Amino acid sequence: MRKSAHLWPTLKRLLGYSSPWRKPLTIAVVMLWVAAIAEVSGPLLISYFIDNMVAKNSLPLKLVAGLAAAYIGLQLLAASLHYVQSILFNQAAVGVVQKLRTDVMDAALRQPLSEFDVQPVGQVISRVTNDTEVIRDLYVTVVATVLRSAALIGAMLVAMFSLNWRMALVAIAIFPAVLIVMVIYQRFSTPIVRRLRAYLADINDGFNEVINGMSVIQQFRQQARFGERMGEASRSHYMARMQTLRLDGFLLRPLLSLFSALILCGLLMVFGFTSVGTIEVGVLYAFISYLGRLNEPLIELTTQQSILQQAVVAGERVFELMDRPRQTYGSDDRPLQSGAIRFDNVSFAYRDDRLVLKDITLDVPSRSFIALVGHTGSGKSTLASLMMGYYPLTKGEILLDGRPLPTLSHNALRKGVAMVQQDPVVMADSFFANVTLGRPFSEEQVWQVLEKVQLAELARGMSDGIHTRLGEQGNNLSVGQKQLLAMARVLIDTPQILILDEATASIDSGTEQAIQQALAAVRKQTTLVVIAHRLSTIVEADTILVLHRGQAVERGTHRELLEAKGRYWQMYQLQLAGEELAASVREEGTLTS
Repeated sequence: MRKSAHLWPTLKRLLGYSSPWRKPLTIAVVMLWVAAIAEVSGPLLISYFIDNMVAKNSLPLKLVAGLAAAYIGLQLLAASLHYVQSILFNQAAVGVVQKLRTDVMDAALRQPLSEFDVQPVGQVISRVTNDTEVIRDLYVTVVATVLRSAALIGAMLVAMFSLNWRMALVAIAIFPAVLIVMVIYQRFSTPIVRRLRAYLADINDGFNEVINGMSVIQQFRQQARFGERMGEASRSHYMARMQTLRLDGFLLRPLLSLFSALILCGLLMVFGFTSVGTIEVGVLYAFISYLGRLNEPLIELTTQQSILQQAVVAGERVFELMDRPRQTYGSDDRPLQSGAIRFDNVSFAYRDDRLVLKDITLDVPSRSFIALVGHTGSGKSTLASLMMGYYPLTKGEILLDGRPLPTLSHNALRKGVAMVQQDPVVMADSFFANVTLGRPFSEEQVWQVLEKVQLAELARGMSDGIHTRLGEQGNNLSVGQKQLLAMARVLIDTPQILILDEATASIDSGTEQAIQQALAAVRKQTTLVVIAHRLSTIVEADTILVLHRGQAVERGTHRELLEAKGRYWQMYQLQLAGEELAASVREEGTLTS
């Protein structure tokens, strides 16, 4: 009973999604009751035919023909109504799933980025696709079957009690037995179904990982290991599925058929021990017919528990995603004006146990150029993510234009601060769509920004120009071209603060020089924050902040830091030595050839 109480809120919430389709569903329910009355009336006509015509050896042609026509007409009416109500239920089900899928996708899009640090992509995909499809079955199969069975059982009970109340009491003895079976079934099936949905999500997550990492898997000959891993997930899903099938096979149709047989024996005993003439043969036929028909909706009601359990578990998973805290923004909708940044004792930890940034304090004047440098894991990209508002601070405060970052609205923050990442996302769409991203920019503006980032020539060489569709994740572009495309997205509507996270790492020196010229022009209207690996690209920076293990250990201009001969000087000397070594290797290769 506690489990039922636990499942009811989820089921109630799922059923609440049907409220916009209340009218067609009401019409469908009325049709179900009319169809049930039509179905139940058939045995009544046959009972009348047996007791009043066959038993009395009186078969008037017109009456017999009328009864036959009425019987056929009732069956045709029932079939037609069932067809129409099925269409209505399916329309409502598709509408519910569409609304639910939209809501869960909207919830996923508004999740804090920290959620995706720990949540596999395949799990989210499974909730948006597979789980919502299972919920569709709740309306198409479960709700329709329950209403149809309830209407049919209700009509049959009225008919049975109108024929003979003693035999009707024997017939309804099947209901307590069925109720006990349903309670037992729910108790054992719910944990199995939960495991089943979790295993299916694991399979989706595994496939997503394998497909995205196919080149690495094949390069290092790991096909067998990943195949075994996927096979293990599939075996776990198979074993859980077999458990549900064994449970269905034992508790559902065989056991209910046994109950039905016992009730039939009880009806025959009542008929046999009743004085002659009290119960007529036609009435017995009607009860046997009703018992056969009663058995089927009861079996259907019980078998629907499996789908109901899966739908409720799927609903739990979907609502668990929808109810998670969303990315929060403030209410200050004023656009950023100057692009001034201040870090005031900023500390941050992805988890409570370890700080990755410690007491960072820094003032970045408007329209200045600041560079963040440091070895891998020093906290450079984390600091950029905090400026974007992706994570809440553990300690301290970030001020943009003198306003606390958490107070800025979504519109003000996203229009005022933009970032070009080292590994940009490219949609399987055109150049135009990838640059505008739904924003109201003209083709001329797109061409201008492509010229600025050295991509216009590439676009002109394609079949449909800027309307040429790029491949999945931009697989017909090089890594450097993807970074240039990401740069174009930002430069078409220059923000007050522009963050470049190793954004020129995969660009050749000639293109990088052109990008540096474009950025020099942009600097007149934006504050530039650059995370740099190649120190030669930041020699013109107004301030260079050197990070080490999450702490700011040095700051100053390029010349000041070289004169200090600290950590920055060591990094610079190592890069110079590496470049000289690479140049000598290339020279030796040229002489050898």
